[in-house]
Amino acid sequence: MEIAGKNSGNYLFNRILLAGFIAGTLDAAAAIIDFYIKTGKSPAIVFIYIASAVFGKEAYSMSQFIALVGLLFHYLIAIIFSACYFLIYPKIKLLHWNNMINAIIYGIFVWIIMNMLVVPLTNAKHFPFNLWNALLAVFILIICIGTPITLMASSFYKNRSVIN
Repeated sequence: MEIAGKNSGNYLFNRILLAGFIAGTLDAAAAIIDFYIKTGKSPAIVFIYIASAVFGKEAYSMSQFIALVGLLFHYLIAIIFSACYFLIYPKIKLLHWNNMINAIIYGIFVWIIMNMLVVPLTNAKHFPFNLWNALLAVFILIICIGTPITLMASSFYKNRSVIN
C-alpha cells in the first residue's frame, strides 16, 4: 500500500508521533490524577513505576531523573500503540465503520496487551487483580488512548487518497 502525495511517509510518521504524544499526554494526566487522588503522593512515582519495568526495585532508590526515563518509556509505548493502529487501519476495512466502537475496542486491546503480556514480562511490581481498578484503567485507556488514536487515524486516511 502506498499513500499518494509528496512526502507522505514523513506526514504519516508525523501524524503517528502526534497521535502518540496526545494519547500519551492524556493517559499520563489521567494516571497522575488517579494516583494522586488515591495516595496523595508525588506524581513522579507513576513514572518511576514505569521505569521499574526495566530497572526493577532499584528504580525507587535512584534519583528523580529516573522519573523522566519512565516518562520517556510511557511516550514510547503510546507512540508504538499509535503506530500499530495507523498501520492496521487501511488494511482492516471494518475499522472504517465506527470510530467510537473502535476506540472502545482499542482501549480494551491496549489494556489486555499491557496487563496480560507486557507488564508480567517486566521487572515492575505486579499487583493483584482488582476488578474496579481494571475497569477504571480500561475506561481511561478508551478515553485517553483509544479515542485520540482512532480519530486521528481515521482523519488521516480519509484526507488522503490511498492506492492499494
